[in-house]
Amino acid sequence: MREVIDRFLDALQQNKKYSANTIVAYRNDLGQFADHFQNLAGAHEAITDEQLLQYVNSLKGEREYASATVARKVAAIKSFYNYLQNQGLIAHNPSDELGTPHVRKSLPNAITEEEVEKLLAAPDTSDQVRGLRDSALLELLYATGMRVSEVVALNIGDINWERANVMCVHENGKERSIPLAERPLQVLRAYVDISRKRLLVDEDEQALFLNHRGQRLTRQGLWLIIKKQVEKVGINRNVTPHTLRHSFAAHRLNNGSDVRQVQELLGHANLSTTQVYTQVTAK
Repeated sequence: MREVIDRFLDALQQNKKYSANTIVAYRNDLGQFADHFQNLAGAHEAITDEQLLQYVNSLKGEREYASATVARKVAAIKSFYNYLQNQGLIAHNPSDELGTPHVRKSLPNAITEEEVEKLLAAPDTSDQVRGLRDSALLELLYATGMRVSEVVALNIGDINWERANVMCVHENGKERSIPLAERPLQVLRAYVDISRKRLLVDEDEQALFLNHRGQRLTRQGLWLIIKKQVEKVGINRNVTPHTLRHSFAAHRLNNGSDVRQVQELLGHANLSTTQVYTQVTAK
């Protein structure tokens, strides 16, 4: 089954231009699916409707996955089986009987403006290497509402110092220009002029944010930086890099920004996705 899954993922990437993150999620979900049925003779074509339903029910029950996670895994399975059917690899599609699990929608996790200020002040900027870098990271995340993947993908040339904005490119190739206020711009300038020069190993490196080896900072590296600073200021709830994106949106709306303007800044395709944050401000 693994070889067929690989062919399916290749087709998604080449023909449907799915993002790298979506491919990784599908690979993990279908890998788990393949592991569950690895002892079944005949692989994918031998799985019955009942066996497939039992597998999905096990995700909801004994494994206790969140409803959104189960929905994603079911979507991956249904897409995989549709591919098998279209390729003539199966005569019957057992996923036709699978319904789409109901997803319990929860509000995005935002922190207060006071907590954000504590977090932004957490890095020790007297440390002119990591301290300045961590300060610039936090300031940029909150000032722009950018996704983690977008921040770590930034290059030095994406900052326009004269126009005071940053050019952000999403994985789908869409670009958006996000304005920078004076404070985050100054912190970024200090990082680039001092910290980044000390972290830089290869003069040809274009990444804006670097790790201690002089290489592009990874998503995991950014997450660890956030975790360290959150623990330092004692915010006693789950705060991830994405929390700053949620907080950016909620605070902008709470302070009078137009919802369509916030939609544009966040890079949301649908206005309804942004409108969820109006409930966060009310909360």
